[in-house]
Amino acid sequence: MIQWTILLAEAAEEGGGLFDFDATLPLMAIQFLILVVILNVLFYKPIGQAIDDRAEYIRSTSQGAKERLAKTKALAQQYEQELVSVRREAQAVIASAQAEGQQLVTAEIQAAQQQVQQEREAAAQEIEAQKAQAFQSLEAEADGLTRQILEKLLGRELV
Repeated sequence: MIQWTILLAEAAEEGGGLFDFDATLPLMAIQFLILVVILNVLFYKPIGQAIDDRAEYIRSTSQGAKERLAKTKALAQQYEQELVSVRREAQAVIASAQAEGQQLVTAEIQAAQQQVQQEREAAAQEIEAQKAQAFQSLEAEADGLTRQILEKLLGRELV
């Protein structure tokens, strides 16, 4: 480190020191300005343009997304309303089908009850007919037995 300080001190004594204000300073300034212009043209403007384009893309995409979200919400609300109306219609159809089914069941039950009543009446009539036939048969047998008893008691000639 001491050597560097000595070298700097010797350079300062020889002519100009650390900053020498001769013809190199304006040349360095011109080179710096040219470098700034070149960097601005080649790097900063395209990068700035790309950033601006990207920001515009994000802004337009965000706006489009907001519009699509609003449309989606409107469609969802519309679908919900349609779903409610369809559910009501479905419930009405189910209720009418149940009522119709209940009517059919009632009609079938009534028909079955009528059929059972008719069969009951037919069975009762048949029983009555068999009863009457049985009484006639018993009466005929009773008459026959009565005759036989009379014949035995009185004889065949008197009967």
